[in-house]
Parts: sequence; C-alpha cells; structure tokens
Amino acid sequence: MSSVAPTAPGARQKIPGRYWRVAALSGMASYLDSGILVGVSVSLAIWATHYHLSVWMLGSMSAILTVCIAIGSLVGGRLADVFGRRLVYGFDIAFYAIGAVVIVLAPNAAVLFVGIIVAGLAAGADLPTSLAVVSDAVPTWARGRLISFTQVMWTIGILVAIGLGLVTSTMGFAGTKIVIGQLAVVAIATWILRSRLKLEDHSSEQEQAVAETVGLEVVKGISLKNLLTRSVMIPMIATFGFYVLWGIAANTFGQFGTYFLVTVSGATQTLATAIGLAVVPLGIITSLIFVRFADSKWRDRIFFIAAALQIVAFAIGAVSAGAILGAVLIFYILYNIVNAFAGEANYKVWSQLLFPPDTRGTAQGLTYAIARGVFAVVALFTPALLAWNPSVLLWGLVVCIAGSSIIGGFIVRRLIPNAPAVVVAELEGGSGPSPISSVVPVIKVPRRQRSHSGR
Repeated sequence: MSSVAPTAPGARQKIPGRYWRVAALSGMASYLDSGILVGVSVSLAIWATHYHLSVWMLGSMSAILTVCIAIGSLVGGRLADVFGRRLVYGFDIAFYAIGAVVIVLAPNAAVLFVGIIVAGLAAGADLPTSLAVVSDAVPTWARGRLISFTQVMWTIGILVAIGLGLVTSTMGFAGTKIVIGQLAVVAIATWILRSRLKLEDHSSEQEQAVAETVGLEVVKGISLKNLLTRSVMIPMIATFGFYVLWGIAANTFGQFGTYFLVTVSGATQTLATAIGLAVVPLGIITSLIFVRFADSKWRDRIFFIAAALQIVAFAIGAVSAGAILGAVLIFYILYNIVNAFAGEANYKVWSQLLFPPDTRGTAQGLTYAIARGVFAVVALFTPALLAWNPSVLLWGLVVCIAGSSIIGGFIVRRLIPNAPAVVVAELEGGSGPSPISSVVPVIKVPRRQRSHSGR
C-alpha cells in the first residue's frame, strides 16, 4: 500500500461559489420540510373552523403529514439511487409545489388532505436526494460545510413560517394561504433554478482510484444487498440510533414546546409563542457557526462538549419537572445554543461521509423514514404523558439525549476516523475535487500519516 502525504487541510480552503449554490438549492429541501411542518401547525386552529374539522381529523392531519414525509424519504431516496439523483432532484420539488398549491386552493377538507399528502411525500423524497446530490457534486474536503449548511436552511424555514404565522394571525383563513402559499412560490422558484443548475460529476472511477491508493476496499452498485454488508449496516444502525434518540427529544419540544410552556410551566400563550420565536434566530446563529467548523477537527471535538451540555439542559428541565418557568427558560436557551453542534447537522454530515455513494440516498432515506415514523408515534402519546406526569416525560427525554450522545461518541471515535471519505479528504488536503466512492471501514492508513481535516 502506498502512502500519500497530506497537504493543507481542506477546512482551510475557500469553497467556490458554484458549490455554495448547489448547497443552497439542495438546502431548500430542508427549508420546505420545516416550512410545511410548521405551516400546517400554525394553520390547524383556523382550518378547524373553516373546514369544520373534528379534533380527530386535526390529529390525523399532523400524523399523516409526518408519516408521508417518512414514506417519501424511504421511497425517494431509493428512486434517486436507481433512476438518477438529478431526475428525482427535479421531480420531487415540482410535486411539492403542486401539493402546496392544492392546500392553498383546497375547497374542502378532502382536497386539503390530498394536498398535505402530496406535499409530505415530496418533502420526504427531497431530503435524502438533495443531500446525496451535494455529496456527489462537491469535493470531499468541502462536504461537511456544505451539507451542514442545509441545516441552516431548515432553521430559516421554521423562522419564516412562525414569523408569517404571527404577522397574519389576525387575517384568519387568508393568513393560512399566505403561510402555505410562500412555500409554493419558493418551491417553484427552486425547481426553475435547479433545472438550470450544472452539476459536476465526480466519477466513481476517479474516486475508486483514490481509494485504492490508500488501500480501501470499494463496494459499488445500487443493489439492496449492499445495505446488509457489515461495513454499511454498522454506520446505518449507528446514525439511525443517534438521530432517532436525539430527534425524539428535539421533536417533542419542536411540536409541543408552546403547549408545554402554557400547560406545565404556566406561561401565557403570548409569552410561550414569543419564547419559541426568540430562540429560532439563536438556532440560526449556532448553525452558521457549526458550518464554519464542519470540515475541521473541531467538528467532532466540539460534539462531546455540546452533547454533555445538552444532557445538562434537559436535566435542568427534568429536575424542575417543567413547573419552574425560570428553569425551563435556562433549559431552552442552553439547549438552543448547543444542539446545532450535537444534533441533526451531525447526523447529516456523518451520513454523507459514511454511506457509499451508490446507495447513499437509499441508506439515508431508510434512516430518515424509520426515525420520522418513531417521532410520529411518540407525538401521539406526548400530550397524554404531559397530562399524567411531566416529570416522567422530561426524564425520559434526558435518557434519550444521553443515549444519542453515547452513540454519537461511538461514531466519532470508531467510524468517522476510518471513513474512506474522511481519509481521502485528508489525503487531498483540499487540493482536489475527487470524493471517495466507498464507505468500507477497512482503512490501514497509520494515524501519523494523516492530518486532522474532516475530523
């Protein structure tokens, strides 16, 4: 096996604007995902009156949206691997726009449900596809920053949906048309820009040549049996375990944060809404900071600090049983400061580094889908659990965050250092655009020959 001397770390290299454009247009998948979730949430009360919806129909609407996003992630990721990511990359965003338009123009509840189903399926399909497109089209040494930028877009989607919801809160049914209508406009604009986007093709032949240089075994092909190999299954189970445990805690407060502050902490509806809106810009700032370190050794070093502080944050809320508003505020602020460094952004970056290019959409679509399904089930029981014993729920979330931190530590210590994409980025040193085409963790490169890029 020959060795390659690393050059300057890729994290120090300036990323060309054309790659940021790919990341921004792909990040719209995250913007539209969070936008439809929050948009439907803020519209439910008004839709209930306008469409004469029962409480069961309202609950079904939220559950169906979550399930459709899960199904879309599973099917869309696989379709992207089989039929080509560029093809699915264009179709899913177009179908999202159609779904959003149907929601805006729905004359009755039945049509409204159809629009939600279409938009949910399309949003789910676009999530793994868009991330895989970024990984395919950009250099390995820039992948962390560009992938993590999609998480910034996700947070912006929340901010815009909540902001529009507040601004149009006195407009009644017309306000919901604006909240959802902007998603249709953004989706159409994104579809037009994506159709004109020129994506670079970092061929698997080039990737394989680099991989073989450092003694990596390469697994290729879109066959589902590749997912059952040990080198793929272990990263897939690990990233899923991290994401689902972290997501249970994050999704609980994402969906029921305002409800929790009002019913458990004693805040007024206005104060609870203001708190929820105030922490969103904080999330955007911390996500941008994460982007800065996403291709450096600090990404995974900061993870351990942030993960520990996340546990502390949830523990503060649990100790107070959520009944002390001041303690809950401390929890909210601390959590929103650190979750960008030990949460979904890490999951996105790790997945793109660990999964093989040929089945990257399928693998991440599968972990997305199952996790979203779990979130939907947990959300179904959350209100009842809050009514019974908030302390039990909060301590359960502490356990989830602690579990995700342990799994994340395993990923950082065991999987990432041996991920072929990471090794190749280190050997490239930011000097070349060739990403790796395999994630088989059988690397035999001595640590002394490797830099810290991508670590």
